[in-house]
Amino acid sequence: MSQEAIEQVVTAYFANITSMNPEGWIDNFAEDAISHDPVGEPPAKVHEGYRQFIGQLQAVFEKLEATIEHIFIAANEAAVKWTMAGISKSGKPVKFAGITIFEVNAEGKIQTTRAYWNPAQMIAQLR
Repeated sequence: MSQEAIEQVVTAYFANITSMNPEGWIDNFAEDAISHDPVGEPPAKVHEGYRQFIGQLQAVFEKLEATIEHIFIAANEAAVKWTMAGISKSGKPVKFAGITIFEVNAEGKIQTTRAYWNPAQMIAQLR
């Protein structure tokens, strides 16, 4: 797996969050992909009802923009430092950050994600 291919799938992952494109976002994942988002919560099988994730974003946010600050690639994995900034449907600004570890399979699809961030910080900004 080339570094360019890994960077491409990671970039597409965040671009599809920003555009709130559920089908495009899901397409980045292997059929048996697992997501730990956030780490500490039970892992989710991405293709089993995870399309709702983007639907939840659409319900809460008028606008959400993902910014990739750094991508560190080693072998078939990438560690990504990111920030999200957005405006809720009620007009409240929100900004939060995290690090996500991506494991990419031989077909160039995301096999596993491990996201390190604190949803409580985001939720507090929405209140």
